Amino acid sequence: MRPARVRIPPPLELNGAIRAWKANTLSNTGTLDSTPKLENTPPTDSPETAHDHHHEGHNHDHEHSHGPVLNPDCTRELVIDVSAEEVAKAFSRVTANYRRQARIPGFRAGKVPESIIRRKFAAEIRKEVIDSMLPERFNRGIAEMNVRPVGQPQVAELTLEDGSPLHAKAVFEVLPEFSIEGYQEVKVERPSVEVTEDEFEHELEMLRDSRATIEPVEEDRPLVDGDWAEISYKGQLEGEAEAAPLLGENSLVEIGGKETVAAFSDALRGSRAGQELKAEVVYPPDYSEGRLAGKTVAYEVQVKAIKKRTLPDLDDDLAKELGSYESYEDLKNRVREYLANRKRRSVENETKDRLYAALNERFQFPVPESLVQEQIDTRLERGLRALANQGMSPDQMRKLDFERLRAAQRSSALAETKTSILLGRIAVTEKVTVTDEEVDHELQLVSYQSREPLETLKARLTQDGGLARIREQLLKEKTATLLYDRLPT
Repeated sequence: MRPARVRIPPPLELNGAIRAWKANTLSNTGTLDSTPKLENTPPTDSPETAHDHHHEGHNHDHEHSHGPVLNPDCTRELVIDVSAEEVAKAFSRVTANYRRQARIPGFRAGKVPESIIRRKFAAEIRKEVIDSMLPERFNRGIAEMNVRPVGQPQVAELTLEDGSPLHAKAVFEVLPEFSIEGYQEVKVERPSVEVTEDEFEHELEMLRDSRATIEPVEEDRPLVDGDWAEISYKGQLEGEAEAAPLLGENSLVEIGGKETVAAFSDALRGSRAGQELKAEVVYPPDYSEGRLAGKTVAYEVQVKAIKKRTLPDLDDDLAKELGSYESYEDLKNRVREYLANRKRRSVENETKDRLYAALNERFQFPVPESLVQEQIDTRLERGLRALANQGMSPDQMRKLDFERLRAAQRSSALAETKTSILLGRIAVTEKVTVTDEEVDHELQLVSYQSREPLETLKARLTQDGGLARIREQLLKEKTATLLYDRLPT
């Protein structure tokens, strides 16, 4: 349960896949993409269009947004009214701009009658009027209310007609007010990060195992546990005579091995190279290969050879084979260092997760739904990037059940969002700060991972507000580390 992560926009090659996902989820999640956005910059979505709905038998001539249901305990409203005179001036100004730029067959540039301009570009003009009036007044209104919205505001109602007053109601969420008194008392166990000898020996054995060889057994003897049988086989599923047989050539089977079905080991144990035999194998219900799980297969098997797995000696030769190590002692030192770093990261992450859970349990407060939905978006987008990298096409993404996927992510997203809010509050109390050098270091990591030039990345994130989000995330991570370092060992 980590604090909510900053969402870095996807690389260009994934944009099509991500757009497919977002197009598919519009009807499931609700967005403001089809309503006026209360932002400082003009929106880039499609032109605004009016729509009428009938609710409980009443006609409404104003517009409603259909965004996600907000948390009422975090919701605030702001009514925006603009005089008919100001509305008329805005319509005239925008219409004049369209008239100067419009290119319509049969008319010279700038000479198209205003009536034609208003009719042909009605939706576009209306949208620009909204964009020119709502954001400024919204920002002025929340400044007077002394609140800071989180998430994207929704327009609950909007009436706008040239020559008439504009009326709109903006609905938005704010961070809740709550006390974090006693957060210093929230403690969890902090396990030791010391690498044990058993862990160290196990890692060495795994390295040794990675360089094991399988060699023929020259002597004439039967198969015993630990041997590897090289076999060819033909198997038929019981009760499925018409099904294609299971065929294998030069397959290796470890006698008594963990991955070998016991019945196979029993049938092969004691046999010799060149021998042919039959075996009936009953696979367990939880067998990894679904087609065989719980099934019985009649096999005809030919043992072609007996082989033995040989492990290399733990010496300087093995060290040099594994990499740029000067000696076996050098290898052991590097292994210890690697294990120490891995265990430290693992213990720290697991302990922080338990600390976050304890903090969330200690402090109860309402969480803005818009932030929860943003975190669900982040989690799904991360998953879709992975699917796109694995070759899933936008068309395949559109077929995913996004409503079910979103529902499955909600619990974790809620916990992560709550943790993020708590860490933000603690950061203020603890006076935690983030330097420009720390932000630059994070940007270098993102640039390397995304293979996007650093300056291009920085310019893009500066434009869309991503730098501020990265700084905020680093602030929370530093706060989490501060709390972790205070835990008793």
